[in-house]
Amino acid sequence: MKDEASGQTVDTGAATHAFDAFLRDDALLKVRDLSVRYRRGGKIFVAVDGVSFDVAPGETLGLVGESGSGKTTIGRALLKLLPKVDTRVDGHVEYDGLNLADLSASDLRAIRSKLQMIFQDPISSFNPRRKVQDIVGEGLEIQGIRKAERLERVDRALNDVGMSRTMVEGRRPHQFSGGQCQRIAIARALAVGPELIVCDEPVASLDVSVQAHVINLLQDIRQNRNLALIFISHDLAVVRNVSDRVAVLYMGKIVEIGTGDAIYQRPAHPYTRMLLEAVPVPDASRKIVPSATPTQALSRSAPPSGCRFRRRCPRAQAVCAAQEPKLAAMPYGQFAACHFPHDEPAPGMKTAEQA
Repeated sequence: MKDEASGQTVDTGAATHAFDAFLRDDALLKVRDLSVRYRRGGKIFVAVDGVSFDVAPGETLGLVGESGSGKTTIGRALLKLLPKVDTRVDGHVEYDGLNLADLSASDLRAIRSKLQMIFQDPISSFNPRRKVQDIVGEGLEIQGIRKAERLERVDRALNDVGMSRTMVEGRRPHQFSGGQCQRIAIARALAVGPELIVCDEPVASLDVSVQAHVINLLQDIRQNRNLALIFISHDLAVVRNVSDRVAVLYMGKIVEIGTGDAIYQRPAHPYTRMLLEAVPVPDASRKIVPSATPTQALSRSAPPSGCRFRRRCPRAQAVCAAQEPKLAAMPYGQFAACHFPHDEPAPGMKTAEQA
């Protein structure tokens, strides 16, 4: 179609089919048209709206976006950890050929060990009255694992995160630092033998040096155990170091998804460029011209028509209000939901040809 204001042709006819082809049939986790809606005070709030992606065995997918973009809701929806009251979850989530929505409570518990989560605040996810070795082994105890094997697997999980049972024996969570508690949380997830872990802002509350240690730890564990990770963060600099692919979320929708190189070197969506510009760079001479403008908080119960980012976007045209853009293939391999995507490299970023 043609935008009357700019005279440019906007091709959206094959966008949906192109993105469907981008999704893989052999993925460990398949998410199709996932939507989450909450009822609050008589109003319906859309937290996640028609999100689709997949994760292959051993792959890390980064989910990035501002606070409130729906990242954590997606992670909890995948693992069926959302409250059942006043919450509606639609769409298809398939793990290793099993549709999670069709599983009974007992069947879901049987595969729960394969799907684990690391929470943003590890200390609040621990029972403060329990000893650390019991916290790490709790999942194994629920599974009915014999004590001897349980202790062996707890030892192995603690060793994988650079700790030992001797170090934690008899101690409770409040006796450890934030970084140590995060490692304990990782050990708890590893002990039950998962194939996929949702990491919800696992380094957000840690200082930079500890962040680097936890990130390196997750990378090593992923390679040694062939784990798939969904890494949730608002920090693109962190996500770049851990992710094979990156999905950028805005108001509950994926606006761009692709390999880390494509997203960081040639971001197509203006929102992705705005996030990249917010990453601190140790270069006083670098001048940044904002690619998006601030605006008042938008309503989740009544999102704007067309493109949800258009009120902040300097490239917005009339068609952006009239028609919602679909994820379409970009020249550098990623998919972006934008009628007028960028084609130039990101400011301050070297392309593969320049490196």
